[in-house]
Parts: sequence; C-alpha cells; structure tokens
Amino acid sequence: MIEIGKFNTLKIARSTNVGLYLTDGASDVLLPNKYVPSEYEIDDEIEVFVYLDHEERPVATTLEPYIFLNEFALLRVNYINKFGAFMNWGMEKDLFVPFKEQARPMEEGKRYLVYMYIDEKTNRLVGSSKTNQFLDNKNITLEKGEEVDLIVSHITEVGINVIINEKHKGLLYKNEVFEDLRTGDRIIGYIKNIRPDGKIDVSRQSFGVERIDASAQKVLDELKASRGFLRLHDNSNPEDIKTILQMSKKTFKKAVGTLYKKKLIEIKEDGIYLIK
Repeated sequence: MIEIGKFNTLKIARSTNVGLYLTDGASDVLLPNKYVPSEYEIDDEIEVFVYLDHEERPVATTLEPYIFLNEFALLRVNYINKFGAFMNWGMEKDLFVPFKEQARPMEEGKRYLVYMYIDEKTNRLVGSSKTNQFLDNKNITLEKGEEVDLIVSHITEVGINVIINEKHKGLLYKNEVFEDLRTGDRIIGYIKNIRPDGKIDVSRQSFGVERIDASAQKVLDELKASRGFLRLHDNSNPEDIKTILQMSKKTFKKAVGTLYKKKLIEIKEDGIYLIK
C-alpha cells in the first residue's frame, strides 16, 4: 500500500508524456517529469515521497520534506487566508493548518512547531500547532536513565517543555540547562524521573558513572582545544564554569576529580593542566 506523507520504495511501471507511473503492485502514482531521473529502466525501484497535489491527488516527488506523517517539525508560515495558515514544508503545495488547529493565531513569516497528520474527514494532510493532543503520557515504556530524543516545544518560567521520542511530554528544568535552546531544537536527553501522575522530568546529562564520564570527557576535550590549560579550579565562579563548559560547578568538580584519578590532568593554583 502506497503511504501518503512518507517515503515509499516503488517500481517503475510505465513511462508517459507527463512522467513515470510508479507502482507497489496494487496501486499507481505519478512521478512528474521534473523529478524523473536521467537514467532509468522499467521495473527499476525508486524511493519517492508521496503526498497530495493541488487537486488532492496522490503524487510522487524526489524532494525531501521538512516534516513526515505523524511527526513534529518547526515550519514557517508562507501566507494566511480566510481558512487558515499555509506552511512551507519543502513541497510545491503548502501544508494547511486550519484556524481551529492553531494553538494561537499564526502570523505570516513566523515559525511554529506543528504536527502533521491525515484528517479523517477529508483524507488530506494537515498540520496542527496544538501538539499536546498528539502526545500520550499514560502508556509510558521509558526507564529512568534512558537516552531519548527531545524536541523543544515551548519555554516557560518553570522550564523547557520537550517532546520525548515524538510520543510523550517532558520537562527540562531551567536551572539544569546550560545552553541556549529554542523551539524546534532537536537534542539528546535522559529520563530523570517518571512521576506517578505521568509527568516526566528529563535532563541533558546522563546519570551515575556515565554522567561523570561524559562530563570528564567534555572537560578533557576543552583542555585539548585550549592547548592543554583551563583557567578553572575549585574556587572558580560558577558562571565562568557555565560559560566555558556549559555545566554546573558540582559536575565540573566531579569531572576534574575523575580526570585527576586517571592521571590525565594536573591541578595547580591557576587552573588545570593536561598531562601529555
């Protein structure tokens, strides 16, 4: 079955004056001439993205979209009319976001995090910035300490709301983040805590021995990039450590301790030195 909103590997069935017709054995879809490869043979397989054209007919393209079916992405609004917003997602036809699916009124030229799905009533690909309705924190199969993919959703005074593995809602606390994050950023994180009510706390750093090792490696990398010397020590201002290494002073001290025990660094009054 040819899947709308996804890449499909299809076989070239026949050539016409408007393009190639591709098949999965059950149904066909047109690959317009502008996307036809310079060399091909009938029965060759080709990977294409399938979506709906301006007349709502399935059509294939070799272009890669900015968003796929049932996934999230940060997209820019191309224009707005009386029906809703139309967003640039890398295709010839813009992605429609109805007014009822806008978390707040969209503005032309601005970017918003949206989810793309198939509208059951119209069978069309549409977008929604009301992302919470597509997330589930009831059926959680994650474990504490597990590495996960995060998408920054929105930022509040409490912390940074994230989407975990495109499935769940989570929260990064601001006082534990040492970098400038923006809506739409894709980062790696770790499950810190799963509460009885289903709320999930996440961290940018792993825990236990792995956390110390990861932090120690970061200090080591910075030492190598700084010709073997960092003007940081136990009495350094936490803000200086945060600026240079994007980590807390507590994490820094543990990392330095690890490197010292492994005889990789020398600690002096003016800072730490890499032992060559």
